[in-house]
Amino acid sequence: MVHWAVMPGCSQEPVSFLSDGVAIKGFLAKPTHVPTAAPAVILLHEWWGLNDEVRERARRLAREGYVTLAVDLYSRQGSKVTTAPQEAAALMNAVSSQHVLRDLNAATRWLKEMRAVDPLRIGIVGYSMGGTLALTQAGHNSDLKACVVYYGKVPPIESFRYFLCPIQYHYGAKDQWVTKKEVDLLRDGLAQQGKPYEIHTYPQADHGFANEALRDAYRREDAALAWQRTMAFLQTHVR
Repeated sequence: MVHWAVMPGCSQEPVSFLSDGVAIKGFLAKPTHVPTAAPAVILLHEWWGLNDEVRERARRLAREGYVTLAVDLYSRQGSKVTTAPQEAAALMNAVSSQHVLRDLNAATRWLKEMRAVDPLRIGIVGYSMGGTLALTQAGHNSDLKACVVYYGKVPPIESFRYFLCPIQYHYGAKDQWVTKKEVDLLRDGLAQQGKPYEIHTYPQADHGFANEALRDAYRREDAALAWQRTMAFLQTHVR
């Protein structure tokens, strides 16, 4: 039996909701003294799966006042978690974009039905693979009021016109998975479309710089600055 410790300022529990009749798992963290109609965030993990690092991010968001649902994007694959890049790549490549689109729409509906959540104040935050999927959601889900992306792949430029909410993007200049050309394309495309956005570049950072579990990539100061910017962005558009 799993025992979930109560963290200062938040409560937490494993949850599940249905998408096309399939149980999608997640991790829910709430402010301890959550008011009715609190803002909410959907949190999307990297290719490693819904691990302890993601749960801690959910708790941090909850302590900032957001009801946070970390969605297990591998629910349809047995909710696997790994630390091996080869297995992580296989898991990511097996994800169906259509399934994820429906699953995240279901996650949004589930959050909107929560008594503690204001259905008009929901944002999405994604890291790496999750950041890519967050950008996709920003072009499909009109319930989202803000989208924060940490080093996610950039979709085709023709999709930019469909973005429905402000975008904040965090990029490490030494990233070998996301190229500077992609980020420049995102910046230029959003500007041309007149979409509200922020793009922040961290000159000495590599891919995964905000993930404390990745010792070779983690950069404490850059991660702290990115988090500060994330909180300010959510405060502006979701709170």
